[in-house]
Amino acid sequence: MRRASFDDMACSVAQSLEIIGEWWTPLILRDAFLGVSRFGDFQERLGIARNILAARLDALVEHGVMKKVAYQDHPPRYDYKLTEKGRDLWLVVAALREWGDRWEAPDGPPVEMVHQTCGNVTHVVPCCSECGEELSPFELRPVRGPGATDRSAVAS
Repeated sequence: MRRASFDDMACSVAQSLEIIGEWWTPLILRDAFLGVSRFGDFQERLGIARNILAARLDALVEHGVMKKVAYQDHPPRYDYKLTEKGRDLWLVVAALREWGDRWEAPDGPPVEMVHQTCGNVTHVVPCCSECGEELSPFELRPVRGPGATDRSAVAS
């Protein structure tokens, strides 16, 4: 079954899903943030078919989320490393993990994140970049941005 394309949608969420919305891609990113970089290690950890993994990694490289770095010449073998664009997805993956911890982990989080500086289990807390106040979606107001079109997802 072919999935719908969001290419024509003037929405940053839709455009992001064009890159990271494929099945398996968030789990590949999760493992990359955990330090996994080799094809075989991704395949073993995820239990994903090799052809699907290859297609997902190729797409992430094509979109500049990951880069291939050779670590062996004969035969050619590569590490898959997150680029700056890929590292910027950390917050997305962390938020998805925390949502799953809260709503889909009845026995508690399978993994907790410990802040190395203070040694405490920590959680992602979105805050305003200007005043530092914690954000709530009900205290935000969308306005048209410089890239808005008539089809942009901004309520009137």
